[in-house]
Amino acid sequence: MKNTGPIGVFDSGYGGLTVLKEITAQLPQYDYLYMGDNARAPYGPRSFQQVYEYTLEAVEWFFKQGCSLVVLACNTASAKALRTIQQNDLERIGAGKRVLGVIRPTAEVIGNYTKTGHVGVLGTKGTITSDSYILEIEKFFPEIKVQQEACPMWVPLIESNEHHKPGADYFVKQHINTLLGKDSEIDTILLGCTHYPLLMKKLSWFIPSGVEVVEQGKIVALSLADYLGRHPEIAEKCSTGADIQFYTTGETADFDEHAAIFFGKSIKSGHLEL
Repeated sequence: MKNTGPIGVFDSGYGGLTVLKEITAQLPQYDYLYMGDNARAPYGPRSFQQVYEYTLEAVEWFFKQGCSLVVLACNTASAKALRTIQQNDLERIGAGKRVLGVIRPTAEVIGNYTKTGHVGVLGTKGTITSDSYILEIEKFFPEIKVQQEACPMWVPLIESNEHHKPGADYFVKQHINTLLGKDSEIDTILLGCTHYPLLMKKLSWFIPSGVEVVEQGKIVALSLADYLGRHPEIAEKCSTGADIQFYTTGETADFDEHAAIFFGKSIKSGHLEL
């Protein structure tokens, strides 16, 4: 018998829960272990080195819990840490295990959405300054022109539950207008942060009707299902009990209250120290 364990899903805070929600809808049979590093969030303004160190600590924790597959459901961690972990650390800390991100799956299909070939990306400062989306999209769709806009206030507004109030309108409108002002032919806007789906109602007020807004959750879920289908040696290491456990490095009561908004149902988390 081979050892099996849950699929790990990691985020700097709550945003990854929007991805986990879609993954569990697509692949309900597996066990999942979610961890939010809320005590050290947000990751967006942090340096590449700091995000890498924090993400590596999280991946090592998941491996110790028996996970053979970890999804970095965080754009900043995917942009600043994933490649280094895959290339430099994986063989040492978890030979035969896998760590996946959310940027590549989105880049692989973004060309299916745009008709003009002009795409906008909204994300945290860390994701945008990494140019990860520009580099990944170019691999699959070299003809697509990509414009980016960092939205440093959006995650704090969402995590403080202020995003639905009128005070958030200024920050949402400002960044939408700035992005669209960079290229009038943009017909597709990618939400390059897993928090941003909670802003969909406000985004619809300020984004022209002819511009499509693309969320990552379903895309990542379908990509994961495809990955497991192509890699049965990994799939057979993922336990199938339809169980989900949640952990946070922050306060559990606060996490549970906010997490329900992102995940769509009430949850009960445990606390951990990294």
